[in-house]
Formats: sequence, structure tokens, C-alpha cells
Amino acid sequence: MVVVGLGLAVAVGSSLPSGFAGRSPFFRSSVRPNPLRHAGSSLFHRRLPRLPPILALDSDIPRPIHRGSEKLKNSKSFEQWDSLTARFSAGANVPFLLLQLPQIILNARNLMAGNKSALLAVPWLGMLTGLLGNLSLLSYFAKKREAEAVVVQTLGAVSTYVVIFQLAMGEAMPLPHFIVTSIVVASGLVLNFLFYFGLLNSSLWHLWEDFITIGGVSALPQVIWSTLVPFIPNSILPGSIAFVVGLVAVVMDLQARTGKLPEKGVKFVKAISGWTATLLFMWMPVAQMMTNLLRPENIKGLSAFTMLLAMIGNGLLIPRALFIRDFMWFLGSSWASIFYGWGNLICLYYFNIISREFFLATTVGLYAWIGIAFWRDAKVYEYDSPLSSMKALVSGS
Repeated sequence: MVVVGLGLAVAVGSSLPSGFAGRSPFFRSSVRPNPLRHAGSSLFHRRLPRLPPILALDSDIPRPIHRGSEKLKNSKSFEQWDSLTARFSAGANVPFLLLQLPQIILNARNLMAGNKSALLAVPWLGMLTGLLGNLSLLSYFAKKREAEAVVVQTLGAVSTYVVIFQLAMGEAMPLPHFIVTSIVVASGLVLNFLFYFGLLNSSLWHLWEDFITIGGVSALPQVIWSTLVPFIPNSILPGSIAFVVGLVAVVMDLQARTGKLPEKGVKFVKAISGWTATLLFMWMPVAQMMTNLLRPENIKGLSAFTMLLAMIGNGLLIPRALFIRDFMWFLGSSWASIFYGWGNLICLYYFNIISREFFLATTVGLYAWIGIAFWRDAKVYEYDSPLSSMKALVSGS
């Protein structure tokens, strides 16, 4: 997958809150509206009201970013970081736009040279889980009206599909699987953009949500099992069992829409789809690394620049996800940046594909960036330690 930050979470559940109902995405600023911006100067000296904590499992519920600490006093600093993290998120479009380009070029060269075996360095199961994650995240962010993230996930889905198309041409992916994937990708892109611009009937949107819920729940255990097939017998049992679980989740979701499910049940149903999509997204790096270890002779077919762009693009999303306390987005982006981007660079360095200087520079850059994100977040929220930012992200307190 074009590993695009989570980072794989999926939009599920009820329709948008009334706060989003009349807002046209055509006129939406890239930075979320902040009531402090146009308030009187005296407001900057008032204590913001304490709002109920939002737990990590509720990450898929849209909410304004200024909901947070009652100790927040430096509103100017807060707004500046809000604006800057939104720009980082928008800036991730550049590496994501180029993300799969080096891999696409490398695949094209191998195809033209008749070296189809080199394409086996890119596992189609890993790319498929990434693609499912992109589509799920596209729905998730379309529902939250995060315009920059919607663009990122779209770029991820399209570029990953191009790679999958090349794998099918090189007979590195079964043709029936490719045809089904093509239908799902085309349908998903059309439905998501119709929904984002308010042109889709709510019934059709709910059907799409039900489809990706069942698909995600069914695909996750089956993909994990299939990836481990060299060590365990091949079987469709995990996917079959998970399919039944997915149907049960959809039935519970229908009850939630009609108000027949208690509040805790509604949150649980939303958490199922969101976290299933996130785990799908997170499995892609695992599949790629297993391929690297099982077929080291084909690792030259893996592009180092694609891994670098994946690390940079997802890394740019980390400050925004941390700032707005979206745990699923943070987890997906961090995992993709560290395990997909940097993790595969470790493999390439181990097999002497990239130089020591290149690897050390990327390592220092990545962890310095993450450290700065936590330090700055703690500063604008006036925490004593950057670890407090992580605690607030996970617990919602």
C-alpha cells in the first residue's frame, strides 16, 4: 500500500453531526475553525471549560481540536501550532504523490527486461492490505472532513493500485484477485468523493460502510494467515469465521442507527471497524519484511526511495494526529513511518543495498522529528513532559 497515515482506520456508524451538516467542503479552510481566533482579547485570559475526555476508541468521532486542556492559556502558540501541523499534513501530499513512483519505475524496467521474478520482491498481499487500508481511511477522513488527509489517502489508493496492476502484469498476483480489487477500488473512490461533496444518498453510504466493515473484518485474519502460510497450512477458515463476525458487526451497526443499541454498544461497533482497518494498515509492513527475509535474493526489486518517501510522508502526519488527539491516525502514521519506511530501510542496509551514511541520516532525521513533535505538543498544551502528550493521546484525558 502506499502506506498512508493512519496512518488504516475506517469511518463507520451514524451520519455526520449537525455541526458538519451545512458546511460545504468547497469553502473549508485547511485549518479547522477555532473560536478563539475571532474572540475578544480578554478571552485569552479565561480558563477554557473542562470537557469530557475522549478515549482512544472514540477516535473516529469528529471533534474540534480546541477541546483539550483546561490549563491552556497561550492561545497564540496553540493556534500557531494548529496551523503548522495542518500545513505539515497538507505537505505530506508531496511525498505521497511521489511515493510509489520509484517502485513503479523499477517495476516497469523489470517488466520491459522480462525479469518478472524481480516483482516478487513486492508482496501482493501486503499491497492489497495497504490498498484496503487506504480506502478505509479515505472513508474515515471524508467523514471527519479532514481535506488534506482525504487527498493523501486518494493518492495512496491510486498509486498502490498502479503497483498492483504491474504485479498482475508480471503474474506476481492472481488475475481473479486483481479483477475484484479493481472493481472495489473504482467503486470506493467514486462513492467516497460523492459523499464528501454531499452528492451521495445516505442509504448508499451506509451500504458502503457495511461493505468495508465486513470486508475489513474478513480480510484481516485471512491476510495474516496467508502471509504465514510458509509456516502453517493454507486455509480459508480464518476469513470464513471472520466473515460471520463481520455480519454480526453490521447487524449491531443497524441497531445503533435505529437507536436500539446502548451508547457503549455504539462505541464498540465503531471501534470494531476503525481498529480492524488500522490493523490491516499495520500488517502491510509485516508482510513486506517477511518477504524480504524469505526471498532476500529479490530484495533489489524493492525501491529504497519509495521506503524513504513512505517514512517522510507518514512522519509529516504524526504532529497533526498527535495535536488533535486522533489515536488511530497517530498509530497508523507512526507505525507506517517507523516499521514500513524505516524498517525496510534497515533491511536494505542489512543486505548492503543502501550506504551506512544514508541509513544513519534517515534514522537521526526520523527520531529527531518525532521528538520535536512531542516536545512542541507538550509546550502548547503546557504539559510538564512530552510523555504527558502521549498519555493524553491514549486516554483522552
